[in-house]
Amino acid sequence: MICVVLLAAGEAWESPALADLEAHPGVVVLKRCVDVDDLLAAVTSGQVDVAVVALDAPGLDPASVTHLRRHAVRPVAVTASRSDDLDVREHAQRLGITAVVGSGELATIPEVVTAVEEGDTRARGDDVPDLEAGPGPTSDAGRVVVVWGPAGAPGRTTIATNLAWELASRGVDAVLADLDPYGGSVAQQLGVLDEVSGILSAARLAASGHLDERFASVCRGVGEHLAVVTGLPRADRWREVRAAQVHQLLERASALGHVVVDTGFSVEDDGGHDLGGRPGRNALTLASLDRADEVVVVGAADPVGLARLARALVDLRDRGGGVPVRVVVNRMRDSIGWSEKEIAGMVEGFSRVAGLHFLPEDRAGVDRALVSGRPLADAGDSALVQGLCTLTDAVFPSSARPVSGRRRQRRGKKP
Repeated sequence: MICVVLLAAGEAWESPALADLEAHPGVVVLKRCVDVDDLLAAVTSGQVDVAVVALDAPGLDPASVTHLRRHAVRPVAVTASRSDDLDVREHAQRLGITAVVGSGELATIPEVVTAVEEGDTRARGDDVPDLEAGPGPTSDAGRVVVVWGPAGAPGRTTIATNLAWELASRGVDAVLADLDPYGGSVAQQLGVLDEVSGILSAARLAASGHLDERFASVCRGVGEHLAVVTGLPRADRWREVRAAQVHQLLERASALGHVVVDTGFSVEDDGGHDLGGRPGRNALTLASLDRADEVVVVGAADPVGLARLARALVDLRDRGGGVPVRVVVNRMRDSIGWSEKEIAGMVEGFSRVAGLHFLPEDRAGVDRALVSGRPLADAGDSALVQGLCTLTDAVFPSSARPVSGRRRQRRGKKP
């Protein structure tokens, strides 16, 4: 039995198509969706096999189709034009849809739905590329490392920014993406004037199907090897970015090099809270974690920060995913009264981690870097900078270099 949802967007073919689908013995129509947001919410139930959609439905974009396929839902597009029309085929190809039913072919919709369920996505046009799986990771694709942590400003953005900069300083191409739905600050930390938000530009390009060829336009260059996708200019604009667009952005960025992502603190899945089916505020963070090759969890080295870190590790463990988790205890100082061994025992009691790193407190150095809009290492060598170098070696082992050579370079960069 094939379970189908229908989005006709008011097209005249809706009634006859619905009647044909309901009359087919192997098809069950679960829902008639009112718009794309309703469609995206419906497929998250896990019960849908095929989505029959109007090719020209408002809001239907490549990110929406990616969302369908991530939930194992195959799209079938219906158009009032001929299915072999060049414009129709180009439109469908840009969306990533291969099964198209055109004018004069409406009676075949049940058969096409059945064929799609059986995996024959090329039956209606072998020369249309199979985009179902998306670009996917390749052998030379960069890793996506997501820097995450609990509430309380433990230093997620500082670590993400300096991790990406350290990687780029070694001559390795890197992309730093600010995907914090509560208001990004990567641009401020690096002194980047973001008159146009990189993430909002990327979302618009993904919606129109042009992100791949115009990805460079959403990035701001910092040095020769670091590209920055700046964050939301205002926290209330998180509604303009969908999770599927985040996936598309990260896939495209990983084709250029390693990707470091700065995220928000909450992993509460509030995707169904809106009556219109729009994704929740934490969709940017959740989508980033879903795509991560490794997660760096940042916690503050104080009683409140460590308690939050412990709860965060449990939340992350409950989400599953199986990606390596590396923990960074930030702002470590003697006045806390706990040794690294004691903190390590606490962390290991809540989660199995790929590595545990301690970064020392350096308030003066961080303040100087923030005021000047420069990475920490540009202000000279310090214990914190060396800790960040060690963290970079662990997260990106292929970029590691001898300590002595690294220190010589740091001394050469001091103003």
